Amino acid sequence: MFGNKKIKSSKIDTLIGQGVEVTGDVNFQGGLHLDGAIIGNVQAADGSEGSVLVISDRGRIEGDVHVAYAVINGEVSGNVYASEKLELSAKARIMGNVEYNLLEMASGAEINGKMLHNIHEKKLLEHQKEEPGQQEEPQQKESHQNVHHLDDTAAAQG
Repeated sequence: MFGNKKIKSSKIDTLIGQGVEVTGDVNFQGGLHLDGAIIGNVQAADGSEGSVLVISDRGRIEGDVHVAYAVINGEVSGNVYASEKLELSAKARIMGNVEYNLLEMASGAEINGKMLHNIHEKKLLEHQKEEPGQQEEPQQKESHQNVHHLDDTAAAQG
């Protein structure tokens, strides 16, 4: 609806199927799809900015989750840390605190804990990035270089 960008979960490298229970911590790279259960912490490997965790309605984690992107439709008994985006589907149940950058929550999803919006993990847009060794100079007059128009009609009016 409003900037509705779904997490691309098409690249799943690891699948833990229904009926499988893993006891112990799980570290992964890429995508992890969970239909079974993990009794332990789940964490994306260091430097895995694009890591995606997908928990189906049959999936369950008893432990903390540390990932960039998460799509949850099952249960998590522990804290969830999503540095980029967290999607909670209708059957999602989280019993623990949630720390997120962007959050999408469907009607019916539950969070039984504290919610913390983590602004420290936000990435700067390309035009906001500062080149190394370059300091910002105060602008003397208004510049039209950073003006972005939605369409050609608005550009013609400006």
